[in-house]
Amino acid sequence: MLTGKQKGFLRSMANTYDTIYQIGKGGIGEMMVTQLDATLEARELIKLRTLDMCEYGPREAGEILAEKLGADLVAVTGTRFILYRESKKKKRIELPK
Repeated sequence: MLTGKQKGFLRSMANTYDTIYQIGKGGIGEMMVTQLDATLEARELIKLRTLDMCEYGPREAGEILAEKLGADLVAVTGTRFILYRESKKKKRIELPK
């Protein structure tokens, strides 16, 4: 569970990040979860987007993915959301206490 200070830190980091995944009419499938799992392990912090044709809103999609991936939903802004999960092998982001 992230504190407010940690979420703010991660939000500010994600401002410079590009949206690397989009969730569309295909929804959230096992292939996507597998890809996101590998991406989170490598990057720790990712920004995603839901398209208009997606059956989920951004908050709902973020919560579903966070639960499936064991990640934290950092923020939801418009159609975009940010996920964070500490890497098991190669920690890159040092969170404030």
